[in-house]
Amino acid sequence: MAPHDLRRAYKRPAISDQQRRRELSLKRQEQGRRDAQLQARRLASTLLSLPPEPEPGSSSKESDSDLEFDLRNASKLRGTEARKWVARQLMLPEWMIDVRHRLPHDWYVFARPSGERCFVVSSDGTTISRQRNGTVLHRFPSALPNGARTRDGSGSAQSYSILDCIFHEMDQTYYVIDMVCWRGYSLYDCTAEFRFFWLNSKLAETGACEPPSHYHKYRFSLVPVHTCDQSGLHAAYAGGVPYVKDGLLFYNKHAHYQPGNTPLALVWKDENCSQYVIDTDNKGQVPSHQQVVLELQDDGKVTTSDDPPVVFSCLDLDFIQKSGLHSGNLLRFAIGDGGLSVVDGKLEKADLHYLGKSNRARAFADSYSKVMFQNMVRGSPLKIDDLVASINTPDDEGNRPDVDMVG
Repeated sequence: MAPHDLRRAYKRPAISDQQRRRELSLKRQEQGRRDAQLQARRLASTLLSLPPEPEPGSSSKESDSDLEFDLRNASKLRGTEARKWVARQLMLPEWMIDVRHRLPHDWYVFARPSGERCFVVSSDGTTISRQRNGTVLHRFPSALPNGARTRDGSGSAQSYSILDCIFHEMDQTYYVIDMVCWRGYSLYDCTAEFRFFWLNSKLAETGACEPPSHYHKYRFSLVPVHTCDQSGLHAAYAGGVPYVKDGLLFYNKHAHYQPGNTPLALVWKDENCSQYVIDTDNKGQVPSHQQVVLELQDDGKVTTSDDPPVVFSCLDLDFIQKSGLHSGNLLRFAIGDGGLSVVDGKLEKADLHYLGKSNRARAFADSYSKVMFQNMVRGSPLKIDDLVASINTPDDEGNRPDVDMVG
């Protein structure tokens, strides 16, 4: 793709309400702000097993009680519940299944490193990374704030930092894609625009980007983030990076760090920027029919991991009982020749064939956007040309913001 290429955009049939949910997410974060500092303390305390300390200067008994309850219960979680708790704390991008206008105005884009998505938490002289399923990936000294027991001391336990990273095995590097907290200061309710600025200005100051040493076992590195205009999209898609690419990530500039699935962060892939575009089975082979993982509900319905969940089908109660299935089980299905029927952006029916229980390491069912993206890849994929065309479309819709921002 050359940055000067011009192509005409075309209308694709609506297969989701992704744009409407983007607008609602932006409005919701302005109307209902959480206690971001408490959220950051809860996450750091639980992942690092720090003592449940009250917030500095806080006099709210309700906040302290909520914190202790959250920490006490999270620390007792095991197995599937523990994996789900940790996974809920990460901001998980939806899959891009429609093309947004105003990409150059409201969105960033960068090449996503291939590897293990994880939280990295540093505090009280140690650094811990945890994978999406809650498993400890590494426990090590680092140059992050309070990340190692150096001669100067480890610092206050209240001074903790939380980074959203991808560990790239080939060069043993943590690539930082977002910052949740820095030296005890929460960035949950800061826009992506501010978080990326803060990340770029603060990380290099610590020496964390330097080569490994006695007090710094793994190197950290920033990813090149671009404004999603023609040149930025071209740089992310075709430009060179020191890691193996696994698709493109798009972040809305106005988005806060929102745990769980969010339409304000999107992932997109094709065969030129990812080795893994079509999902494979347990043997690493591309199955003849698309496979999906859905969660079984009390009433027999099987749903996605979205909030609210999307219902794909309903299993017969006798079949559930005979198969020994229970509410909360993650089940794998193949989509038959009948495929998926979508009307006005909503799923009407799905031709599902039960294959069995999912791998126990799974924490969540697939999201609706992932199912639809995988379905599109097999038939009518969203191409890089479509993204370029949307950037080059000077129509009225392209000049409107995604939503009127407040404050």
